[in-house]
Amino acid sequence: MIVAGVDGSPSALAAVEYAAADAVRRGATLRLVHVREPWTGIRLSQLNEVENTYGEEVLATAERRARARAPGLGVTTALATGGVVARLKEEAAKADAVVIGSRGTGGFAGMILGSVGLGLAGHAPGPVIVVREPSSSAYGRLVAGYDGGEEADVALEYAFAEAQRRGAGLRAVFSWQPPPFSSVGTMYDNLIHCVYEERTTFVEERFAAWRDRHPGVPVEYASVYGHPVNVLAEESRAADLVIAGSRGLGAVGAAVLGSVGHGLLHHAHCPVAIVS
Repeated sequence: MIVAGVDGSPSALAAVEYAAADAVRRGATLRLVHVREPWTGIRLSQLNEVENTYGEEVLATAERRARARAPGLGVTTALATGGVVARLKEEAAKADAVVIGSRGTGGFAGMILGSVGLGLAGHAPGPVIVVREPSSSAYGRLVAGYDGGEEADVALEYAFAEAQRRGAGLRAVFSWQPPPFSSVGTMYDNLIHCVYEERTTFVEERFAAWRDRHPGVPVEYASVYGHPVNVLAEESRAADLVIAGSRGLGAVGAAVLGSVGHGLLHHAHCPVAIVS
């Protein structure tokens, strides 16, 4: 089952289209969820009926969009009341993936980098996929940030499976930025170069084992000297999905929900999957 959080915003409807296509690829069903915060107090409680009506309209619109994108797809809807992050985490526990839009109207995710995005990405079980807008382009290519760590292995496993479902190629990118002190002089140049070469060799050997286990997926591996946000954002220009683990060893980010994760969610040109 694929879960899509909806709130009526354009990016949420883009997420519905992505989620519908994902459900078709997996032979799964699609569950559309609208979460509304509870109103308390005598006067505020009178807004419950208005909120319920709005939520039902949001779900009906999302369901129409999903069925138009994937006729014959099994679609269910749920109007939930409670904390948005908590309810979507509960949904994630029963789902193969959760798909959300990058911007909301306020009822679901006013900003994906606000409380909802930070509360879900890296904290919900399984992949959380963030969709910015509908895409009319299909490149047949996925990009995964990979640093050889255990969290990156989880993300890479998802990336290979997703590439196989799509019949797409996979490009794994190891991006390494020199430490700040390397800019103070040339005396560290040789040491920095040796560290880079050692790390690159380790990551490439780890990736080779993954490649050998998935001979049916066309793969590329690239080792790039640069900041992970810049590198992965640029790679995303010609990709259908960019994938990162929820934490890294430093190459993809000490925590993908720190500067690297925020950077990707801000600057990626395609949907972003954060896998935990």
